[in-house]
Amino acid sequence: MAAAALRAQLNAHIAGMYTKGVVDEDTFEELREEGTAAEVSRLFINDAHEVIDDIDTLMEQPEVDFDEVEALTQQLMRCTSSVGAEQVNLACMHFGNFYAIKYKEGCLVSLALVRNEFFIVRHELEVMIELEEQIAACGPNS
Repeated sequence: MAAAALRAQLNAHIAGMYTKGVVDEDTFEELREEGTAAEVSRLFINDAHEVIDDIDTLMEQPEVDFDEVEALTQQLMRCTSSVGAEQVNLACMHFGNFYAIKYKEGCLVSLALVRNEFFIVRHELEVMIELEEQIAACGPNS
């Protein structure tokens, strides 16, 4: 596919991410202007996935360390702000309502929501990264 067509596809995809609320437009546009959107997205995907796995591990324990869960959730919320993943952030706040009262069952249900929202953002960012890589493969003069 020609670079121009790929760029159009990339722009349409990113516009769709804004429309669907996957990422905050102001935050993400700033990353694009800086030329760091793909790299920050990769970092977000890796870091957030690791933190969610760590929270999962804590939640599987017979006695949950809710203070550690809170610290990891705060770390995840900082990750989400890097790309403007507002829905993940909102899911984290909902999750926080349950760990604040040390309600494990509520945490498990709301953690599933956090994970789901993360998967949506991750997928959309991975598509964007792939399109950017295809454009780069076309060469600088395309």
